[in-house]
Amino acid sequence: MSIDTASSIAPPKKGKPKWLRVKLPTGKKYTELRGLVDKYNLHTICTSGSCPNMGECWGEGTATFMILGNVCTRSCGFCGVKTGRPETIDWEEPEKVARSIKIMSIKHAVITSVDRDDLKDMGSIIWAETVKAIRRMNPNTTLETLIPDFQGVERNIHRIVDVSPEVVSHNMETVRRLTREVRIQAKYDRSLEVLKYLKTQGINRTKSGIMLGLGEQEEEVIETLHDLRNANVDVVTIGQYLQPSKKHLPVKQFITPDQFKKYEEIGLDLGFRHVESGALVRSSYKAHKHIK
Repeated sequence: MSIDTASSIAPPKKGKPKWLRVKLPTGKKYTELRGLVDKYNLHTICTSGSCPNMGECWGEGTATFMILGNVCTRSCGFCGVKTGRPETIDWEEPEKVARSIKIMSIKHAVITSVDRDDLKDMGSIIWAETVKAIRRMNPNTTLETLIPDFQGVERNIHRIVDVSPEVVSHNMETVRRLTREVRIQAKYDRSLEVLKYLKTQGINRTKSGIMLGLGEQEEEVIETLHDLRNANVDVVTIGQYLQPSKKHLPVKQFITPDQFKKYEEIGLDLGFRHVESGALVRSSYKAHKHIK
């Protein structure tokens, strides 16, 4: 059975289904952190991306930060980040991010970035320096690095290996058939090779994520889960794609909670240590649990 059957989806024309409605974030910890973000003008993906899980994650002491600017050299059909010519490197950024994490008293930080194919090192030096700065200023904070593919160049990937984050993540985003349309400058097999390389070089916990609702079939999702396990990936996140703007790829399907549950069970049966599968799941969802 494919996931585009009537029992598995809700037609996008009727608007978002009820399971995609979220409550506004609340709670003492959220209010406290929101105040610090506003006061010190701190930049988190949680706020800029209006993440539906912000209140829950902040309540657990987890936040996500993006480095290397906010302009990407790639033009993925699903992503709301601006594409174009990025700004010059800010070599003070590692210290700024580390300071933000200290001000917010973050227990577990997720670091991500735009793609910087314009740079010889593809941003990998800033990546490594950011991890080092966070370690110096926040020795008790654990880290996940959600990295780009660095065009598969081992020299650049190894800079991440050398600084040993607790979790290293790289997202597949979609199934093989849709990769060229969804991730125009990326390659399905190259992403798998990045994840395999990280594991062979001693990274303890690797992770990847995929979005659903772009027109994939159930068997294609299962194939991707098999491919990720064959690459010895430990953690997988599966969430619903939502269109950032009318210029981006349309939502083809709204996946039901039952279908997400089915994928979770399949993933656990395949041997993933953690599977986060649900409409509102994003890459950083429950990230603090993935180091265990």
